[in-house]
Amino acid sequence: MYSVLICDDSMVARKQVAKCLPQDWEVAVHFAKHGAEAVQAINEGKGQLLLLDLNMPVMDGYQTLQAIKEHKLATKVIVISGDIQPEAHERVKSLGALAFIEKPVKPDILEAVLNEHKIRLKAGEESEDEPSLDPAIRDVYQEITNIAMGQAGDHLARILNVFVRLPIPNVNLIEVSELHMMLTDVAEKDAVSGICQGFLGPGVSGEALFILSDSSFGDVARMLDIKEEVDDRIQLEVLMDAASILIGTCLSGLGEQLDMGFSQGHPVVLGQHRSVSELIAANRLKWRRTLAIELSYGLEGYSVQCDLIFLFTEESMQIMNAKLAHLLED
Repeated sequence: MYSVLICDDSMVARKQVAKCLPQDWEVAVHFAKHGAEAVQAINEGKGQLLLLDLNMPVMDGYQTLQAIKEHKLATKVIVISGDIQPEAHERVKSLGALAFIEKPVKPDILEAVLNEHKIRLKAGEESEDEPSLDPAIRDVYQEITNIAMGQAGDHLARILNVFVRLPIPNVNLIEVSELHMMLTDVAEKDAVSGICQGFLGPGVSGEALFILSDSSFGDVARMLDIKEEVDDRIQLEVLMDAASILIGTCLSGLGEQLDMGFSQGHPVVLGQHRSVSELIAANRLKWRRTLAIELSYGLEGYSVQCDLIFLFTEESMQIMNAKLAHLLED
């Protein structure tokens, strides 16, 4: 679902803009009272489209556009303002805004601008910027991931002496702004800890993101027969061990099927007891448009939930797709 962020210091104005959105457009609408709130929301994955006022306290529209430009935040901006000076139009365009609409906004004008910039598409149209993945190639990615995932699950099951529930891999080409939405269900009511580990192959690079919910640490520690109190140090050891098992085995399985070897970088702790939003905000510049392969593991009889996500760069996909095309031909 497309995410729209409306930023205006007036509650009346925010509601008026929301009512002007096309009625048949399925969107998640979020609100911000000033630019600082808008920037934070975008960092949390809210706001593929930002409808932005100019005159606001704390951080005005110009400062917000400047921050978006400097930090290369993944959002499209349409300015909606009562400032009709020609210089205002020129300034916002130079700062990256797609369009300028005068207040009060009218539904037909807003819809026309959305259609002009292919933000809201008519049935049958495709956006040039919309990421897509060939269904046949996606099926092959799912199949090779299934095999690698099974090997990793078997490894984990033998070490912990448990039954591992294997998920159906979720394979998508996504923008970084969608990464938050993909992970929201992981930690909707729970803080998480995460490990990020880069990997390299011949012409292929990416990062593996391992996320473990904080509520899982106690059970995992018991399965590893850890007698000590599960403090931050023990939790970090558990996090590193679990990440090493799953990331290493999955990469090995993928490499065998792609006929390439992967070398792994040093694991980096993204954070402990932090929300998914914070993890992504701290690393969003690394993850732009990416091939994301998501795996969600559970252990039968235990309250343990961990997610493993492989993020491949766009450049890597060209090489991987070529290898997978051969599998389709065989």
